[in-house]
Amino acid sequence: MTDLTHTGTLHLTTDGLTWTVFNVTHHTNIFFFTLETSGLDDKMSLSSVLLCLSLGALANSAAGSDWCYSGCEHTPAHWKDIPDAFCGNKRQSPIDIVTSHVLTDHTLVNFTLTNFSSPHVIKTIENNGHTVKCNLVENEVEVSGGGLKETYSTLQLHFHWGDTEHHPGSEHLIDGHRYPMEMHIVSLKKGLTVEEAKADPEGIAVLGFFINATDDGDMSEPWSNLTSYLMNKTEPAVNITHNISISDLIENVDLTKFYRYMGSLTTPSCNEAVVWTVFQEPINIHKNLIQLFPKVTGLTNVFRPTNKLNGRQVIVSPATPLPPSPWCYDDHHEYSPSNWHLLPQSHCGKKSQSPINIETKEAMTNKHLNNFTFTKFDDKHAIKYITNTGHSVKCVLEEDMVEVSGGGLGYVYSTLQFHFHWGSESHDSGGSEHTVDTKRYPMEMHIVNKRKDLTLEEAIKTPNGLAVLGFFIEAPHADKSSSSSDHHETNPTSTTTSNMEAWKNLTNYLSKIQNTKTKVDFTEMISIDDLLGEVDRTAYFRYNGSLTTPSCNEAVVWTVFKESVKVDQNLMMMFPNQTKNHNVYRPKQSLNDRKIYTTAGSSVHGPIIRFLLLACLCHFNL
Repeated sequence: MTDLTHTGTLHLTTDGLTWTVFNVTHHTNIFFFTLETSGLDDKMSLSSVLLCLSLGALANSAAGSDWCYSGCEHTPAHWKDIPDAFCGNKRQSPIDIVTSHVLTDHTLVNFTLTNFSSPHVIKTIENNGHTVKCNLVENEVEVSGGGLKETYSTLQLHFHWGDTEHHPGSEHLIDGHRYPMEMHIVSLKKGLTVEEAKADPEGIAVLGFFINATDDGDMSEPWSNLTSYLMNKTEPAVNITHNISISDLIENVDLTKFYRYMGSLTTPSCNEAVVWTVFQEPINIHKNLIQLFPKVTGLTNVFRPTNKLNGRQVIVSPATPLPPSPWCYDDHHEYSPSNWHLLPQSHCGKKSQSPINIETKEAMTNKHLNNFTFTKFDDKHAIKYITNTGHSVKCVLEEDMVEVSGGGLGYVYSTLQFHFHWGSESHDSGGSEHTVDTKRYPMEMHIVNKRKDLTLEEAIKTPNGLAVLGFFIEAPHADKSSSSSDHHETNPTSTTTSNMEAWKNLTNYLSKIQNTKTKVDFTEMISIDDLLGEVDRTAYFRYNGSLTTPSCNEAVVWTVFKESVKVDQNLMMMFPNQTKNHNVYRPKQSLNDRKIYTTAGSSVHGPIIRFLLLACLCHFNL
């Protein structure tokens, strides 16, 4: 927004103090005033006025005439077009929290909420044309703990709602469910100004509380008192004279159960500066009190639609119960692999599914399958955290650090994560997903990569949106015998063992993630190269397939390397022993006339045909 400067004189009288206002400057929705006073020499009063003006900017995040929820040019679909706004960026809020995709983080400990129980901190209430906002007494309320890295000073709380009891208006959703209302308690990182906080990726902490409507029981006295102050939008802010604390409004919500993600303000300019905490349990108040918000204020449907996650991970506190997985590998489960095609929005019954059995004599040599370029595979700080998904052990990498290209892929791919598949606790158990000439290896490692020019949501809908590198894992003393020389040459067995120290450090984390959906930050200095060792990455098979877990999207270009990674047997056994997950692999799928290609120079014979880079999907734990 262009700076607007107006020079003039305005006389204001408040609390016996006369202010002469001139040189009014408007910049980014904050008004700067040069003030002269008579009656008192009170610097604190001056700072309070300036703070109130700044807080108004934070609540509105843009001039009231610049945006709206409906009935103007800049409705939510067009907020991205507002000058200097961030509303079209990748870390936007609110979101739909899909509980089956969240991960438990044990660092999300209990909150410390200072003066939330004080009955005198809610100072004023106003209708600013977009919401109802309650301003708090300055520097009295604070939030810390709960996995927050800093202490935050609480400034205000406000609300979002729909129009009637049949049209709810919470901003966040839980598994697609929208609550009638949502309350946001907004805090700034202590010591920062509003503008500094809005420029800091973690400058603002917002506590989100769902509000649920009940039709029985008595009216809540704190909520009855609060709603008695609701006003038409043309009326000015008023002082709160009732004794109402923030804790009174929160009531009996369990504050140990919450979701956490990194997001943005939900009104323009949508600064991506918010550490979001969304509590699982709702506040229950009588439906008649909820209906007062649209009825009295004249404001309806004051909530922003949900935004895409764009690869962000929602984490959850240890106290928060998680739903059971809708699918499993166990044949006794309702949705075992043979029934995955019955799951909602499943692609698991289609024709280009993975994994497959690779018949080496049928593989066709393709000269376009050249060497890969592995960027930052040697970086020992690339692994961000490790998690037990309930179906696998997954290591998530730092964003936009590791890349794969070459190898006939045709695109540069960003490496997102790698995970493992294994069998049972028996030493002779097979657990790889792919098989070679019907041989199943003890384990298989999948390195999942997304096309760099696509979002994850776009990639899983694009035939070559994902590229997965599959590495077989077996013990160094694995049987090297072969029924034919061709078979032996196609499946070379290296005498080189991987870096066992790296694998020891990796498997040491397994005891910390024994519970499903648990994640732990990765602090050991281990690179992907350390885990792969000297395995030959120039010899491989290529075919087009799918993710190997629901929803089995056919979007994966599969690369399966011929030489296996050698890992100590006892370390491999730690995966089933520590996680208590067994036989975590999908059975082989029909090839259905698909072609399998192999790198040039192998002993596999077959016509050389033009390589078709179609695509499919691979096992990617979302």
